[in-house]
Amino acid sequence: MYKGRISEIFKSIQGEGPYFGISQVFVRFYGCNLNCAYCDTRQVYFKEMSVEEVKKNIYTYQDYHSISITGGEPLLQVDFLRELLPQFKYDNKLIYLETNGVLYQNLKKIIPWVDIIAMDFKLPSSCGSQDLFIQHRYFLEEALKRETFIKVVITPSTKEEDLVEAFSIVRSISPEIIFVLQPEHPLEEALKERLGYFLDLGKDYLPNIRAIPQMHKILGVR
Repeated sequence: MYKGRISEIFKSIQGEGPYFGISQVFVRFYGCNLNCAYCDTRQVYFKEMSVEEVKKNIYTYQDYHSISITGGEPLLQVDFLRELLPQFKYDNKLIYLETNGVLYQNLKKIIPWVDIIAMDFKLPSSCGSQDLFIQHRYFLEEALKRETFIKVVITPSTKEEDLVEAFSIVRSISPEIIFVLQPEHPLEEALKERLGYFLDLGKDYLPNIRAIPQMHKILGVR
């Protein structure tokens, strides 16, 4: 029996993407395989928890839409997820997976128990990281077995050519998918101008492109 490395479990509203405003219980997994320049989840603590301990913590809450499996990167702990997620499905709970969209082999192992996938698309110019376009392509092809939408963080360093590559990959796989542009700092005027330009650019590639800031930061909720 595996134990998960869990940073926290809490109830709040979803602050990102098309599911903004819904009530969720968040299970935040510790650790990530990436180190994005704009990351706002710098984890310093975790507790090792069994499947039963995680369930007990979650089920202290009532009246929520879904359980958000988030991080860090939860797919790093795929063996624990393979034990945990079926437990929720037996209880008819909706599972909402938030992921950096890279570990497609691990996604294959748990996708039967996932309902909604919030997939990040990491642009090298935004993240300060290596090119992950191939990994994202493979991940999206697998994720589309479930309801999926894509998020891309827009920063002052985001390059147009990176976004065009992302648009082109997504269009070749699932042109109708919801594609969210998410500004790193939603109230920064210079970033608003870039966001508007990128939004217009994206409409030439994808019909369901949207600009949605991190609303939980604006509202001051967890």
